[in-house]
Amino acid sequence: MIRHCVFVSFRGDVAEAERNAIYADLAALKDVVPGFLAISYGANVSPEGLHQGFADGFTIDFIDEAARDAYLVHPAHKAAGNRLVAALEGGRDGLIVFDIVV
Repeated sequence: MIRHCVFVSFRGDVAEAERNAIYADLAALKDVVPGFLAISYGANVSPEGLHQGFADGFTIDFIDEAARDAYLVHPAHKAAGNRLVAALEGGRDGLIVFDIVV
């Protein structure tokens, strides 16, 4: 299984409703991308203070690398990704992506 971890820094003017709508767009991909198993998202709740400005994030679990790769090029992912990037501090500089095998 592949866990796709994305940590984000939303612009200060992005309302909670817009953040939730972005996460809903991403969650809807489960219905169109085979091998998309689960998504979790929300604000960082770590007490360590080591988030370096990346105060929100999400993880998506894929059955394997092929499913993750299909997600990456899927048109619905590109649309959801564009909406996400537009809401981030510094655009693409406002996110970190890290995939691990679990």
